[in-house]
Amino acid sequence: MNPKADKAKTVPADKAVEQGRRSKATQFLRVADDIRELSDEDDVRDAVVTLYVHAGIAAADAICSAALAKHAQGHSHHDAVVLLASVDKQASKSLFTLLGMKTRAGYGHDPISKSQLARAEKAARTLVDKASL
Repeated sequence: MNPKADKAKTVPADKAVEQGRRSKATQFLRVADDIRELSDEDDVRDAVVTLYVHAGIAAADAICSAALAKHAQGHSHHDAVVLLASVDKQASKSLFTLLGMKTRAGYGHDPISKSQLARAEKAARTLVDKASL
């Protein structure tokens, strides 16, 4: 048992929550891919990474819902990282990677780099794939 995970603010999650969060994760990932395909990637990196972040968060919720019948819900995304680590450490690292880009992509003034975009895509796909198992 992870004592930090026990302190995370959570909400109960049943099969409907798990499926709903998984569906949203897949939607965010699919739309991110569509935007990349239909746009000049240099012009949309921040928006795409923001969608990857949302895909990762939703996937993390689905993973925790399936394994723990709850998912993190609170002001601190750190709680979600800790709770997910109690289920899957690799997935937790992927979520941590995505959350580290969230502010810059969504609110910052400087653009996301191509290498950050690649890291975000890999992390989001890892989480969505794990949520789909």
